Amino acid sequence: MISVLICGAGKGTRAGFSENKLFRTLGGRTVVEQTVEAFSIPEIDEIVVTASPSDLERMKSLLPTCKIVEGGDSRSASVKKGLDAVTGDIVLIHDGARPFVTKKIILDCIACVRENGSGICSLPMTDTTVIASGTTITRIPDRSTLYTVQTPQGFFTAEIRRAYALAGDRTFTDDSSVYTHFISPAVLFHGDARNKKLTFQEDFMQETYLTGVGIDTHAFGKNQDYIVMGNVTVPSPSGLIAHSDGDVLIHAVMDALLSAAGLRDIGFYFPENDPAFEGADSGKLLEKVVSLLEENGCRVVNVSVAVQAQIPRLSPYIGQMKENLARIMKIPSNRVGITAGTNEGLGYIGEKKGITVTASAMIAQR
Repeated sequence: MISVLICGAGKGTRAGFSENKLFRTLGGRTVVEQTVEAFSIPEIDEIVVTASPSDLERMKSLLPTCKIVEGGDSRSASVKKGLDAVTGDIVLIHDGARPFVTKKIILDCIACVRENGSGICSLPMTDTTVIASGTTITRIPDRSTLYTVQTPQGFFTAEIRRAYALAGDRTFTDDSSVYTHFISPAVLFHGDARNKKLTFQEDFMQETYLTGVGIDTHAFGKNQDYIVMGNVTVPSPSGLIAHSDGDVLIHAVMDALLSAAGLRDIGFYFPENDPAFEGADSGKLLEKVVSLLEENGCRVVNVSVAVQAQIPRLSPYIGQMKENLARIMKIPSNRVGITAGTNEGLGYIGEKKGITVTASAMIAQR
């Protein structure tokens, strides 16, 4: 039998809320409800949740299918009380403020316990970590031996109970420390960066994803032997007529981004009758659009572009177009998609009179 012990007795004072942070809502549901839901899978037989005396009744109301236990003055004291209520031979101890735990993590934790006696969710350290005295670095440990520890942390229930009994009144920041100190070295398994603990107020700021569409068309007829597409100069029998550099691809992308953010179109921000934008580099205009989005709390997630052009041949230049757009929008190049078609010779595109570009964009807004 497998039990889960969810630590919910803290106050989360670092988040600066007037209530237990586990009662804050994300996507319309409280954090603690989402954490419990993540463990509500067939492999888990029992869920025990610790709560402070002041939160006890509210926790019982929110989680009627769970066993709610009054916690202690510290995490260690709360875990001790929770372990007394656990009935499974294996227990997974988990922070209530980690609602993004996945089923894979849970199953990997159980498997690690069965094979090794313990299973500690963790990730290799990716940043250089230093040991300091005040603000002075005294030692730089080998990063390859360093890990950050998450939860769940799994154990055979009898052994982790014994570890906490031996610990007495000593407090520890997590369960792996207690187990390693009094029983044996705990065993790590690979976790997930998404399994984040909600600690500070900014961690609760949700992002909303928004989409927009932009369409632009420019006619051939300018007396030059190239066009500008995606900030790339492409040889062409004729140039595109425009007030700026005529980069029809970037113009469509700009409108898609502005539309997604609920802002006005490019004609509003960069009027055709404004001499300041005559012959303007559209890449620079896109930079201004990205800055405008950032001022409105938005960031670009991805962009997809479909070009309809009989001439010129664009395929040799698409890779560079993707790189240019990615750099300007501050996203990886694999989040920029560009396809090119000829419209099968039909209409003004097939007659080589102009080019039309349709762009869709996704942005995230806090």
